[in-house]
Amino acid sequence: MPHHSSRRPLLRVIQGTLALALGLTLAASLLLAQEPSRNYTFLVASGFLCAPDHAEACPAVAKDASGNTFEMSGAGTFSPRDKSVTAAGTFTRKSPSGMVLDTGVWLASALVSFDSYGLAPGALQSANRALKSMQAHPMMRMRTLIGPTAAGGLAVFRIRLLPLTGAPQNGLLQVNCALGNVPSERSEEGIRLTLERNGTEFSEEVSGRVMFLSMRTEAGPPAKTPDQRTAPGSADPQTTPEQNP
Repeated sequence: MPHHSSRRPLLRVIQGTLALALGLTLAASLLLAQEPSRNYTFLVASGFLCAPDHAEACPAVAKDASGNTFEMSGAGTFSPRDKSVTAAGTFTRKSPSGMVLDTGVWLASALVSFDSYGLAPGALQSANRALKSMQAHPMMRMRTLIGPTAAGGLAVFRIRLLPLTGAPQNGLLQVNCALGNVPSERSEEGIRLTLERNGTEFSEEVSGRVMFLSMRTEAGPPAKTPDQRTAPGSADPQTTPEQNP
């Protein structure tokens, strides 16, 4: 029987490193939002979703038919156009009695599919008081106008589960954000997980908040057309003829 207590310092280091990475991902998304196409950042029971007055928001929990649960948190970015994804997080698997069976980290390896439910502009502003107070700053208000917008949808990721003990395994993670035009059969927000090794399905969303942030496209300067000419009385420094002495 492995002694989990000896692995707790390692787990704390992993969780601390992931927390820093997730924080940097969220900060870059909120402050920059300069992707050339409509990509998405997503949060799974992490970041500003984990408000102190919403204890049920974190972690995200899914349960199988036997009562075993997977608790997960994480964040990342993905592009529906080329199916690319960069995401990571932590997980804990528990028995029906609440005993920890294993714990570790997960990494996303592929975006299988993404079904958008549309934008929900008011959801980001009402996420929690901390985000509201941050957006009260004039600079943040300006960034909000050109920054990301909350969106609903169902994303399916292929992930790699790396437990602290035991062999790694693959799975399919479904992240469902119930914002926008939500289908009736997916009205429950949260996660679902299917383990590929034995086909176990954690198909009941128990708790946890998730959110997609749609990155807006920023318009660049208009391109010059071939017939555009230099205005009279002005000279293009690159085409000004060299004067003879």
